[in-house]
Amino acid sequence: MNFNGTPQQLFWQGSPRDIVFDDDLIKEKLRQTDKACYVLQDFNGRIGVSNTGTLVSEGRGLQVLAMTAPMTASQLGDPTFCKDYNLKYAYMTGAMANGIASAELVVAIGQANLLGSYGAAGQVPAKIIESLDKIQAQLSNQTYAVNLIHSPAEEALESAAVDLFLSKGVTVVEASAFLALTENIVYYRVAGLSRDADQNIVIGNRVIAKVSRKEVALPFMNAAPEEFVQSLLAKGKITPLQAALAKQVPMADDITVEADSGGHTDNRPLVALLPILIQLRDEMQKQNAFATPIRIGAAGGISTPASALAAFMMGAAYVVTGSVNQACVEAGTSDHVRKLLQTVESTDVMAAPASDMFEMGVDLQVVKRGTLFGPRAKKLYAYYMTYKSIDEIPAAEREALEQKIFKQPLEDVWQSCIAFFQERDPEQIERAKDNPHRKMALIFRWYLGLSSNWANAGTPDRVLDYQIWCGPSMGAFNDWVKGSYLEHYEQRKVADVAQQIMEGAAYLYRIQSLKMQGVGFCREVERVELVER
Repeated sequence: MNFNGTPQQLFWQGSPRDIVFDDDLIKEKLRQTDKACYVLQDFNGRIGVSNTGTLVSEGRGLQVLAMTAPMTASQLGDPTFCKDYNLKYAYMTGAMANGIASAELVVAIGQANLLGSYGAAGQVPAKIIESLDKIQAQLSNQTYAVNLIHSPAEEALESAAVDLFLSKGVTVVEASAFLALTENIVYYRVAGLSRDADQNIVIGNRVIAKVSRKEVALPFMNAAPEEFVQSLLAKGKITPLQAALAKQVPMADDITVEADSGGHTDNRPLVALLPILIQLRDEMQKQNAFATPIRIGAAGGISTPASALAAFMMGAAYVVTGSVNQACVEAGTSDHVRKLLQTVESTDVMAAPASDMFEMGVDLQVVKRGTLFGPRAKKLYAYYMTYKSIDEIPAAEREALEQKIFKQPLEDVWQSCIAFFQERDPEQIERAKDNPHRKMALIFRWYLGLSSNWANAGTPDRVLDYQIWCGPSMGAFNDWVKGSYLEHYEQRKVADVAQQIMEGAAYLYRIQSLKMQGVGFCREVERVELVER
């Protein structure tokens, strides 16, 4: 350890036995972030560290070179986020669709007094109900969230999801992939508004919106659009009081800035996107003067203490993790996927067409190591853009598609689509009857949709078609935990990962604070090590 700063005019008084000079012992002192930390120079010129003692400005004592106040992981972020959701840390696990963010994962993170979001997107109603029953039975006093995903191609799914959430008493939704507000999400928000005995507005249904663009964030920062409110009022879905209260609250309580992530992503850099949306929030709060300002959180790339601390230092009220949780034992995926994810590097990801927004050309981010899904999905989109029907595809190329990707005739796939949508959303088939290009899209979406299910189930004859949503943060996490007990996926538990990231961030904050005062440590001391529990 060395000191290159300007000595402070403070002196330390205490027992010399409480001062340590060895690097390992110094690290132990620094880890105690719930205690103050003093860097001292003794009478022999040695530099040491203590967590105890008192400071005086005059009199006898050892010279204080630098100091930090207690700063624990629970102090990172906005304390109101923790208060409103009853949390230990300002930390959230985001929803991963198709139940990858499983009921087991949400329960595990909730039992650690953290906020988890269930991956309801892509799930059939019966499975959602089963999962919600499990979550509610085990988290009776702990907040949880459920994913409400925008479904522009299947509006009935979005509407049915809102009805289900309201009927099951879901009080927090994580709204994702919304390109614009819909009457469905406005219904969920406004239907939970009321007044308490003191006439204060009570927001019964909270919305955490995940966005990556200013134009998408803006509607969530304003009150509900009047045309939607009046439509809901006319349908008898909300009361006149709720319609009036809707003008006084924003559409979201919290907005998560989603940077370069797994799944749907714009691949935006967090260092640019987060300040932009914080500034936009401040401008809209000045204009609207809501009683409770919206909080801005950060997601995408959060997987290490350094990335979490960086987000907090940029002003994030909370952080959200995603990809790293998919490799945990509670995630609703297969051991094959978990084993693959523990080997992923930050460059082992690529963009591929999204099933739910295929026709719109929206991409999501997936693993490219050990699977051919990405290139095959991109090929299907290229065919969609080149041809207007499956009959236009040259015979040799169509045969290759049927043998290598679909493994059955395309007309058989179409019959499967008819059977699927007759139960799920019959309108999809009606829209495709006289529209061969639409029929082609549904056939291609069959592969894009099932490829995620194959990965989750570990279907052995479809390994090369596994669609595994993942961002580069997975590689950063793997680099950080290499050589530790968390290197192997069997040891990765979602609550433990959360605690390691947050406590590591608090430790790193202490290191950086002392470094800015001129105290330099060896690399072993500065490195955030995992503490096995």
